[in-house]
Amino acid sequence: MRPGYDSGTISVEMLPSAFAPALPAEAERFAPDAAHPVRVRARRLAAATRILPHSHPWAQVAFSATGVLRVTADRHTYIVPPSRAVWIPPGVEHVVTVVEDADLRTLYLHQSAPPHPVGPRPLDGTTTTTAPTAPPTPATPDWRRCRVLEVSPLLRELVHELAHELAATRAGATRAQALGRLVEDELHRARPVPLGVGLPADKRLRALCEAVLDDPARHATLAGWAGEAGASVRTVARLFRQELGTTFAEWRQQVLLAKALSLAARKRPMAHIAAELGYASPSAFTAMVRRSVGLPPSRFFSAREPAAP
Repeated sequence: MRPGYDSGTISVEMLPSAFAPALPAEAERFAPDAAHPVRVRARRLAAATRILPHSHPWAQVAFSATGVLRVTADRHTYIVPPSRAVWIPPGVEHVVTVVEDADLRTLYLHQSAPPHPVGPRPLDGTTTTTAPTAPPTPATPDWRRCRVLEVSPLLRELVHELAHELAATRAGATRAQALGRLVEDELHRARPVPLGVGLPADKRLRALCEAVLDDPARHATLAGWAGEAGASVRTVARLFRQELGTTFAEWRQQVLLAKALSLAARKRPMAHIAAELGYASPSAFTAMVRRSVGLPPSRFFSAREPAAP
């Protein structure tokens, strides 16, 4: 089997509950280090494949060349169409579920010591810190939190080329190292997207949230979901505030945005997306997207916001 590619699928039945992040042979093939700071793993995974909870001592970026993934990490879940990726810092436990047949691309990145580790820029594009006592600086990557990133056409092609280069040549080849440096630079430039659906620790609320994630349009109001769960509206509203620090309406809006991304990745017309998510008209759906992310759907669902002149 070539070092960059793996055609096998990993299902929940195939992995023990105490699944280690990598088998010895896998660790040798894919683990990044200071000499080879960027590795790429490419896999074709069937729908409903689920990679059980695990973590890595290195940073990771997960995205799909085709298909849709759901990545759950750090008490958030992320829907990942081909236009988006999820940054996962070292040591963060995560689960990957294949929503529809996907060509998974996983970047494994060696983290240099602060203050200059590999990572995306801050969500607000301004400041973050690397330690409690460190002053915020615009150049510091926001590498400690999970994050949704836009996948530019250049990043997609770089990852594709790097996977082929690592599969065809020795890992230390000059071209592979140059491609790796370009991947790191493009990753740092990737635009963070304020997406991610918070997940509660409370088991009762978690079950309700998972039901909403599976079919967000089944009920339009908290009363409908609370009734299905056999709880009062007041109790569920209180749990949302306590567990997630938000209202049900605000939380469900993030779910709808994530679902809309998944549908847009399948080239569904905007009117169909709006109707499937329960909106009375495309204009009502457009207003929700603008209010949430400050962009019209046509730009939000595209791979990249046009650069400023």
